[in-house]
Amino acid sequence: MKTSDFYFDLPQELIAQKPSGSRGEDRLMLLGRKDGHVEHHRMEDLPDLIAPGTLMVFNNSRVRRSRCYGIKVATGREQEFMFLNQMGPEGDTWNTMVKGAKKVKTGGVYRFPDGSEGTIVEVPEDSGTEFRSIRFPFRITEEWFERNGHIPLPPYIRREDTDIDSERYQTVYAQETGSAACPTAGLHFTNEMLQRLRDKGIELEWLTLHVGLGTFLPVRAENIEEHKMHEEVYTVPYDVADKINQAKAAGRPILAVGTTSVRTLESACDENGIVRGGTGSTHIFMYPGYKFKVVDQMFTNFHTPESTLIMLVSAFSTREHILNAYGEAVREKYHFFSYGDAMLIR
Repeated sequence: MKTSDFYFDLPQELIAQKPSGSRGEDRLMLLGRKDGHVEHHRMEDLPDLIAPGTLMVFNNSRVRRSRCYGIKVATGREQEFMFLNQMGPEGDTWNTMVKGAKKVKTGGVYRFPDGSEGTIVEVPEDSGTEFRSIRFPFRITEEWFERNGHIPLPPYIRREDTDIDSERYQTVYAQETGSAACPTAGLHFTNEMLQRLRDKGIELEWLTLHVGLGTFLPVRAENIEEHKMHEEVYTVPYDVADKINQAKAAGRPILAVGTTSVRTLESACDENGIVRGGTGSTHIFMYPGYKFKVVDQMFTNFHTPESTLIMLVSAFSTREHILNAYGEAVREKYHFFSYGDAMLIR
């Protein structure tokens, strides 16, 4: 299957550059998973579109202020680093994604806003040309990121982050810090909406997947089967795994909120769809032909052309249904990507 099979034409003006006026004031498309039927709704309609007894699973990962700017000590040139994951138990060395990585050489020293300095030590093995490792003379903490970092808005949001993003690029239920990008399907949910869902008899549970670049790096291979996903770490609490398995056994639907929740559930289960609690890592890549074992319904945003995410939702429904629905979304001027509108596939 070709990467180009997942292309669609998206006008630039439909890429949301900022959040809606108030959280949850977004449009919602309902897509029939099997028949491709499309309905247009508002986010406020969601509780009426989900059957009582459904178990919804959310990702409670919190976005780290992981975009940091260092000044190269030797030249005074500014360099952007996206801190992805800690390397080794000492916590002083991090894998980073670097703009213009060819100019960032081993041994280069960079000074960050609080005066701390890090040294480029190596290129992570098999990591690609965009990545560099940077080592500090101390352990990097979340407080360090709060002092030096910015909210890591995606590159298609063509502006600098603001104080508004500090709130709106986090879900209201974010708890476990570690993501380099927000699990954005959850941005549509307010505490009021969560309560409305509970009042409807819908069960809500949380797991954690720290979003790295596995989800967002472009597919550069012509044939999608040749694309390799980067690894991401997840945790499914044991009691949540038990509740999911009980719901499945009782024939209750499992509705995953966001592709990160989908990837976690489908990675944490055995061949029979029994979810195992605990911490693990995944580089699962779902595209048409993949057979879902846990997830029955999905709440998600509208995704980038030719991305692993549009391939995932195409696997969940069909490529034809997804591309038809996306064409309808373009005609109806839905907003796309992180701060855009939402889709419920059931």
